[in-house]
Amino acid sequence: MSLTDGSDLRQPIVLSVEHVKKRIGKKWIIEDVTFDVREGEIFGFLGPNGAGKTTTIRMLVDLIKPSAGVIKVCGYDVNREQEQALRFVGSIVENPEVYTYLTGWENLEHFARMQPGIDNRRIQEVVDIVRLDQRIHDKVRTYSLGMRQRLGIAQALLGRPKLLILDEPTNGLDPKGIKELRQFIRELADGGLAVFVSSHLLSEIQLLCDRVAIISRGRVLAVGDVNELVAANAEYVIWDFEPAEAGKRELALREGIEVIEHAERVLDDAIIAGMGAGSVVTVMGEELIAGTVAHLVASGIRIHGVHKINPTLEQLFLKMTEGESID
Repeated sequence: MSLTDGSDLRQPIVLSVEHVKKRIGKKWIIEDVTFDVREGEIFGFLGPNGAGKTTTIRMLVDLIKPSAGVIKVCGYDVNREQEQALRFVGSIVENPEVYTYLTGWENLEHFARMQPGIDNRRIQEVVDIVRLDQRIHDKVRTYSLGMRQRLGIAQALLGRPKLLILDEPTNGLDPKGIKELRQFIRELADGGLAVFVSSHLLSEIQLLCDRVAIISRGRVLAVGDVNELVAANAEYVIWDFEPAEAGKRELALREGIEVIEHAERVLDDAIIAGMGAGSVVTVMGEELIAGTVAHLVASGIRIHGVHKINPTLEQLFLKMTEGESID
């Protein structure tokens, strides 16, 4: 699939990743990664196991160096102008580093001492931003996982970053906590912050992000507006009829219809679980359904159900990565 990009070109680029590569020993972990993240947008980063997602994130925050290519934050090269570039970055890579025996406020004071120009007024500002004002003076060991996640984000925001990098921010949260965090991240982006999010929860990425990059085997397969990428995905229709084999043969002969032999590679697990043993999955336009039903009935096929599946980011992901599991 060719690259598409639905970003708002009027917004300045905060993070630029250009033809980045990473070799460890003789093996290329990252072969070619290019994308950008703009001010005020939430950008999702998706990849199956071993795709190079974690390696890329570590290069973004200068934990490891790229073998080739350029990463810039607000115009500064992360590799050559580390101090200038990283002053615009706040990040939570893996789990938030907090001290559970301290209060939330004491944690923020500790991290504020590591950065110049962070006073109590700024600490109170980030506490208000993450809405922890009612519990900020309680010990962190009494916090829920969602509260600890927000405290970690408060820590990342102390230095007034232009780019916030969140690695699996919803990991371990219950549905309510995920929804609250999603709303909170959207508020940050609406305030002008560029937010880069990696996640294995594809349904959440679809709800949360404005644009996404899909990476597999060290290469970016697509970059684009979430809605546009999903809308361009194949239209799947599930058929339940009797006799199943005869119906399947008839579908395969129809022009404009493709019968999918391995549905588990392109459909969400929840959809697969609801399918019958004899269900047949096809790729076809919605406009062909009525004529196909009439043809099958005329051919003596008894139709029990026809279900059009709305395209999702997970289906697109499975299709583009050939059914690989995600991190």
